[in-house]
Amino acid sequence: MRASSCEFANPLIHIEKMFSKKSLFGIIFWLLLAGTSVTLVTFAGLYLYLSPKLPSVESLREVKLQTPLRVYSSDGKLIGEFGEQRRTPLTYDQIPPLYIKALLSAEDAEFFEHHGVSLKGMLRAASQILKSGAIQSGGSTITQQLARDFFLTRQQIFSRKFNEILLSIEIERKFTKEEILELFNNKMFFGNRAYGLQAAAQIYYGKDIKDLSVAQYAMIVGVLKAPSAYNPLANLKRAMIRRNWIIGRMYELKHIDRVTYEAAINEPNTASYHGTTLDVQAPYIAEMARQEVLDRFGDKAYVQGYRVYTTVDSAAQATAQAAILKGLMDYDKRHGYRGPERKLNPSQESDLSDWQDELQTIPVLGGLEPAAVVDVADKTVKVIMSNGDFVDLGWEQGLSNVRPYITEDSRGATYNSARDFLKPGDVVRLAKDNDDQWHFSQVPAIQAALVSLDPMDGAIRSLVGGFDFNQSHYNRATQGARQPGSSFKPLLYTAALENGFTPASIINDAPIVIENTSTGIAWRPENDDGKFSGPMRLRQALYRSRNLVSIRLLRSIGMQTALDSMARFGFNPKDFPRDLTLALGTHELTPMQMATAYASFANGGFKIDPYLVTRIEEDSGKIVYEATPKRVCKECESNLPSTNDANTNVAKRIIDARIAYLIDSMLRDVVDKGTGRQAKQLGRKDLAGKTGTTNGPRDTWFSGYNPNITTTVWVGFDANTLLGRKEFGSSAALPIWIDFMRTALEGLPDQLPRQPEGIVTVRINPDTGKPAMPGDPDAIFEVFLGEDTGRTSAAGHETSEQVTLPEEIF
Repeated sequence: MRASSCEFANPLIHIEKMFSKKSLFGIIFWLLLAGTSVTLVTFAGLYLYLSPKLPSVESLREVKLQTPLRVYSSDGKLIGEFGEQRRTPLTYDQIPPLYIKALLSAEDAEFFEHHGVSLKGMLRAASQILKSGAIQSGGSTITQQLARDFFLTRQQIFSRKFNEILLSIEIERKFTKEEILELFNNKMFFGNRAYGLQAAAQIYYGKDIKDLSVAQYAMIVGVLKAPSAYNPLANLKRAMIRRNWIIGRMYELKHIDRVTYEAAINEPNTASYHGTTLDVQAPYIAEMARQEVLDRFGDKAYVQGYRVYTTVDSAAQATAQAAILKGLMDYDKRHGYRGPERKLNPSQESDLSDWQDELQTIPVLGGLEPAAVVDVADKTVKVIMSNGDFVDLGWEQGLSNVRPYITEDSRGATYNSARDFLKPGDVVRLAKDNDDQWHFSQVPAIQAALVSLDPMDGAIRSLVGGFDFNQSHYNRATQGARQPGSSFKPLLYTAALENGFTPASIINDAPIVIENTSTGIAWRPENDDGKFSGPMRLRQALYRSRNLVSIRLLRSIGMQTALDSMARFGFNPKDFPRDLTLALGTHELTPMQMATAYASFANGGFKIDPYLVTRIEEDSGKIVYEATPKRVCKECESNLPSTNDANTNVAKRIIDARIAYLIDSMLRDVVDKGTGRQAKQLGRKDLAGKTGTTNGPRDTWFSGYNPNITTTVWVGFDANTLLGRKEFGSSAALPIWIDFMRTALEGLPDQLPRQPEGIVTVRINPDTGKPAMPGDPDAIFEVFLGEDTGRTSAAGHETSEQVTLPEEIF
């Protein structure tokens, strides 16, 4: 095409246009050059200014992830976890590849290509903002997120972002991609106290991370964007949208095929809150261990990942827990139904969802589930559970034998109809039997504690401090000081045997009246049965638990002698009453103190100190504490200059071996023919112990042992109210002890103590306690110290007597 005549007619215009274009390009060129130079100079200046202030990324190699305190049984079973941050660090090899693909699909698809910063990722995030008004995939790389979470704040300012970029580049220089992913997945917060990938899998699904599905991986990854906004437990709708987007990204990036994509998209939500999964229920033990570690290491105990190993045997602990629950439920059934726990207002929802919400606020106690009565017929009851399930209870599912509680001593007649004691809206409890069937029940009002020790070194083998830790954190095993009653008598009898009495000594079981001359008030102690049996041997008095004999023993040996004797068992004599009530166990002691004292009878006369923690390890495996308990070593006695040497790990002897043998033989008679004879059902010859029942009765006890294990059980009300006149140590506490010891001693042969030198066996007359005449058909065998053969004591031989005591006894 030829130029127009106008253009050629005016060449000056053409030349002017040429120069104008060159000027425009020049201006643009110089502007770009200047802008680039300024940018480079600015970034260089920022780098020179900021880089010296940046932390060293090498510190990531020494980073100590906050991990909770974990408590284990002696056989490595988890029994407790403490700390705000639940975390279980993983190595890269332990992270499932499919999870990594889900993570990269959502957060950083070019992770293995970039060097810390992705320009493509930033542009994609900007594009998504322009298109949808929201970011779906973050502009920051995983490395940038790691840098920000370890070293920086989330404050949206330019210098923070520039520092983030610089740190990311430096991290990529110093660490492999695998190391970065390992740090990221162990560090990040996934909501609900879950720090790190493994903790998230446990919290949301109750599983190991390797056992999850594609949809579950996507759900967990989705939480990372905003742990509160995309949390399936808090905002399921948004969490599902985010999950499905991530699954779509995985398919788009060809990490999964079409079949897997369809299955994952259509998989329903299965996330729900899963607390710490414990192998053994031992909350009182776990709390004791927590407190000990806290005392040793302070608050850092919660974040340093300490592993605490205890003396507790997991099988014995499970048995103790079950024995306590059964014993308290049995007591509760003997005393009647006290009525519903609470009454719910009429439901305002057709599906009873408001009732369900309220039921979810009521804790499960001792395995007893809360339920609300929906409908009642004569012989059936329909209830709703906290999970929304409806349960129909038949008449034989715990309803037919319900009787109302009237007092601790009486119940009403059995109900003829469920309508007589249940109404819609009543909150009741259900328990499952061995056939997985629900039964009507209630939470016992009574409490109990059990302590079991290894008598050879004091190791706590099992401990239960109450019906349920969620009901009350009060540890009755260590904190609940109560009157031990007659279970205290063996300690007094030990002092008597050391001060001239023998198992054959004759003591009078006759009334005593003790008057206070200043007030005129008289104390008339009685036996549990209200009867008096007259003169009897000391052995008989112990296994028949005669109170008047114990009082006469205390008077005979003297108060100071008795108090001095108590000190060796670890008690403070200043805490004991200085009057004759001491003989009846009126001074309050804890089950742990009683078990410790009885351990000295079980081990042949040595003092042990209870301990729980065997060792504490750092998360690296380094041992930072290890227990060194004093152990019983009977063979060491002849080899050591003194077993009282505090520098040895040998337990101190506190009872002469011969005296220990005598008291043990007397306590075995308590089981064989006395108040503890129910324990004979265990079919063993090496069991010994003593019941205890206080006035009221208000407290019931059984402390007993064999040479391998010492166990004390207490049963009573926290408010120290009456148990019922038919309740004794033999009916309330002893059955729990038997249930526990049956399993604890399973497979162990009888182990009778060896008779020490200086003990002789003599045939005696059972009425007089003196050596029997030849041919006496009623003669029985009795054991004595060699020097005491034939010695008897006629202490308190009067039929009754009156004593004056100071005012403080009253």
